[in-house]
Amino acid sequence: MYNVGDVVLSVIPFTDSSQVKIRPAVILYEKHGNFVVAGVTSNERMDGVSLTQKEGLPFDSIIKTNYIFTITKIGIKRKLTQLSRVKRAELHTALTHHLEGLTD
Repeated sequence: MYNVGDVVLSVIPFTDSSQVKIRPAVILYEKHGNFVVAGVTSNERMDGVSLTQKEGLPFDSIIKTNYIFTITKIGIKRKLTQLSRVKRAELHTALTHHLEGLTD
């Protein structure tokens, strides 16, 4: 089974079309077989939370905190690594920052 904080290789939808691509994503939440994930990119110019090769990915990468979507277990190909407790806390802070407008 997959857990919150797992970085998985998964089927990711493009935002501007109906096509999909196999890309890494971080599991943020799971409920009834649906996984809410944040996309991961190796484009280090993107905004988000950084991940290094030392943290288990093939390339230095960015967790894109502005690219959140839902997939099912069928869309997950395999687990790549697990975020450390420190990195999960950093991701939580970044995501919370984006959602602060909900409480205004």
